[in-house]
Amino acid sequence: MSRRLVLLAMAALLTACAANQINHDFDASRDFAAYRSWSWKEPAVQYRPDDPRIKSDLTEQRIRQSVADQLDQRGLRPAAAGARSDLKVQAYLVVEDRQQQVTTNYGGGWGGPWHGYGYWGGPMYETRNISYKVATIQVDLLDGKDGKLVWRGSDEQTLSRAPNPQDRSNKIHETVGRILANYPPR
Repeated sequence: MSRRLVLLAMAALLTACAANQINHDFDASRDFAAYRSWSWKEPAVQYRPDDPRIKSDLTEQRIRQSVADQLDQRGLRPAAAGARSDLKVQAYLVVEDRQQQVTTNYGGGWGGPWHGYGYWGGPMYETRNISYKVATIQVDLLDGKDGKLVWRGSDEQTLSRAPNPQDRSNKIHETVGRILANYPPR
């Protein structure tokens, strides 16, 4: 019975992971090949909610570095100081509380080893609410001339309880990599 519960829990987790999709949207009328340089639109990283437990210079540094690395890999270069950039970049970190109901069936059945017949137990169900936090990173690219949004991507992940600084950096880098994987749009 416990093996079956473990398999069901693993299947539910895999289903939840598979449902997580990266979101992209873009202005199809734009010539993305014309965009060669970028700069930050200040504030470079915005936080929702604006909570000191979420907002930190370390997190902002990690997001900025990850975005810069990914844009560099796509051939976009930082604009020279004082020069107008082709794209303005702004990122968001949104943290939300979510809940999920989980119901577990603890069996019951007909017949039994003691009498060979008859009902020996009804099904028992337990429903629990599980609370967790989800962080969404969103990257917006705006046209440097008219300021309009030309490309947006976002991805979310469940927050870990106590990752070390290197784990946090790796998670942010992986998430930003998934977000910008479809830039420029094809």
